[in-house]
Amino acid sequence: MVKASLIIVALFAVCFLLGSIPWGVIISKVFFKTDIRKHGSGNIGTTNAMRSLGKVGGASVFVLDFLKGLASGALGLAVAAFLVTENPATNLPWITPLMTFVTGDKMLAMDLSTIETASQICLSVSFLACVWGHIFSPWLGFKGGKGIAVAVGCLFVTFGFVGAWLELAIFIVLVLVTRYVSVGSIAAAAACPFFALYYFWGNGFAVVLCTLAAITVIWAHRENIARLRAGTESRIGDKKKKAA
Repeated sequence: MVKASLIIVALFAVCFLLGSIPWGVIISKVFFKTDIRKHGSGNIGTTNAMRSLGKVGGASVFVLDFLKGLASGALGLAVAAFLVTENPATNLPWITPLMTFVTGDKMLAMDLSTIETASQICLSVSFLACVWGHIFSPWLGFKGGKGIAVAVGCLFVTFGFVGAWLELAIFIVLVLVTRYVSVGSIAAAAACPFFALYYFWGNGFAVVLCTLAAITVIWAHRENIARLRAGTESRIGDKKKKAA
């Protein structure tokens, strides 16, 4: 169990560092000779990048943040693939002791459902780590973006193509209806635990980690929530109010 646990911890650390890459700051400084944190809302994510750096700069930030989420999910799958291989010392998969601890099943058989559960553990770990890395970037004094683009990228692996597009649909529809990017973002995050319950049914560990990621994203939007309640949140196309 110790080795499997250490591998999971290492997965978390690598995905956290991958998520922590502040592409908004890097792109603004390297290609636009400015610091995105000094413009608009000061956020390093896609919305502020679009408003501060233009469509090309904003799109670049989105794609790179999306890709680091996608890469984190892929890394989670790769680690899961290793952990379900046989440990020569025990003739059991590496993850068997950890799976026994998580599920409480002392007679664990490495069948298809167990392999799926192992993958869910690794995917939820990489998802939470990447989102936390983006929101609490150590390179920016443990400050960062709000986690939407990176979360969506990771969800294409964590929930699969259909689940990720359903999350995107919630975001897109609410943004189009309300013209508030924050409303779509918060709603998509709020829906994440329910998707986790569906896709990870029976795996409480994975559901809890996905829920923690969703709560953190909503927390990162706390200023937006305050402005929404006060009626001062910026809408798409509104150039007079402060950018969100």
